[in-house]
Amino acid sequence: MGEVSNEKKKELFTLLLKTRRLEEKLIELMTTGEVAGWFHSNLGQEAVGVGVTAYLEPEDYINNTHRGRAIIIGKRVPLKRFMAEALGRKNGPCEGISGEMHYFDLKYGILGQSGTLGGQIPVAVGVALACQYRKSDQVVICIFGDGTVDEGNFHESLNIASLWKLPIVFVVENNGWAQFTPQKATASQVDIWRKAEGYNMLGKVVDGTDILEVYEVAREAIARARKGDGPTLIECKVRRWEGHYIGDPQKYRDPKDIEEARRVDPLSKFQKRLMDEKILTLESMNELDESVKREIEEAIQFAKSSPVASREQAFQNVYV
Repeated sequence: MGEVSNEKKKELFTLLLKTRRLEEKLIELMTTGEVAGWFHSNLGQEAVGVGVTAYLEPEDYINNTHRGRAIIIGKRVPLKRFMAEALGRKNGPCEGISGEMHYFDLKYGILGQSGTLGGQIPVAVGVALACQYRKSDQVVICIFGDGTVDEGNFHESLNIASLWKLPIVFVVENNGWAQFTPQKATASQVDIWRKAEGYNMLGKVVDGTDILEVYEVAREAIARARKGDGPTLIECKVRRWEGHYIGDPQKYRDPKDIEEARRVDPLSKFQKRLMDEKILTLESMNELDESVKREIEEAIQFAKSSPVASREQAFQNVYV
C-alpha cells in the first residue's frame, strides 16, 4: 500500500467530520418532524462510506444505502443539493420525491438505493458491465449491509462479476445486525470476506472504524478493477451505535453491547491520530468544526426556503 499524504489525511478527516455533523443534524430534524419518514442512523459507521468513496474519480459510480450520508459526502455532493432533496424540495436532484433514504444523483455518480433488500447489487453489476462494454475506465462500488449477503442477488451477482471480470468492488458494511436479528443467528459463515473464495474473487477484511485502513484497501481494490483485474469483496467490520432506525428501543439487544459499541468512535480515533502526528491542532480542529456546522445550517436554510415538491410530481416519470 502507498503512503497517504498529510493533505489527504486532512481531507479524509474533513469528510468524516462533515458526515458526523450532518448525521447528528438529520437525527434532530427527523425527531422534530422536519424530515419525514424513517431515518437509519450511520453513527459510528461513517468511516466506511467516506473511506471507500474518497479514492473514486468523479465519473465513477457508487450506490446509495439507507445509511448513506457518508457516501453522499464522500462523493462531494453539495450539501444544499442534498438537503433540498432530503426536505422534499423541488430543486433537489429528484425534485424532492426520493428524499434522503433513496437519494439518487446521477450527476455525482450515485445510483440510489433499492427498496428491495439486495436489489441494488445486480443493478450495480449491470452498470459495471456497461462501463466495461463502453471501455470507459469507470469503476463501480456496490455497498450493502451484512443482512444482504443472505439474499440470492448477492451470490448471483458476485458469480457473474467475477466470471466476466467486471470493474466493480463489493463492500459489506458489517455491523452484525440485520435489522433486529444478530448475524450469528442466520449465517453459518460469519466471516463474509471468505465468501469471495467461492467465486474465485479476492476477499479482504478491514477494521471499518479505521478510515485509513478502509481507504487504503479500497484504493487497492479500485485500482485492480480499473486495470481490468476483476472485482474484490471487502468486509468492513463496524459497530452499530443506534437501533435499526431512530426510535428503535433495541429491546432485543444486550445493553452492554450498545455501551461497548459506542466506545468505538472512528471520528475521535482519527482525530487523536492526526493530533498526535501534528497534522491537526485543537484550534484548527475547532475552526473546521465551526465551518462544517455553518455549511450545514446554510444548506438547511436554503432547503427550507426552496419550493416544496408538488403533488403532480408523483405522477411524472412513471411507466403507466
